Amino acid sequence: MTLDLKKFLPLLVALMLLWPGVAPEARAMDPVTIAILAPLAVKAAQIAAPYVVRGFICGCKQMAKMGIDLVKILNLPFGLCQMTLGAPFGYFRHGANNCWLGLMSPFKFAWDTLVLPIAFTGVDPPG
Repeated sequence: MTLDLKKFLPLLVALMLLWPGVAPEARAMDPVTIAILAPLAVKAAQIAAPYVVRGFICGCKQMAKMGIDLVKILNLPFGLCQMTLGAPFGYFRHGANNCWLGLMSPFKFAWDTLVLPIAFTGVDPPG
């Protein structure tokens, strides 16, 4: 007895779509409860505000660092031009340096992208 994947896969998909427990439920809250809890929510927001602001500032700094790394990708074509056209004028070493910075920039950008959620928690990320 072999399992035929062509018959099993549609059955599995239909079972997952028609499963009775996946239908979303709507739950409403009583307006009186909201009125009672509003002062508590305001106090909680006042307590959390400094931490939220710090997380926002750290996240913005990290996004600025990401933007700088994204712009530094342009060092690669600039360095190639320096290495080829500027070599007779002594710009080969500067061009090689710019090429290296341009090659490293996507990896730095990827690292900064991975660290971005940590930055929004208010922690200064490494690097």
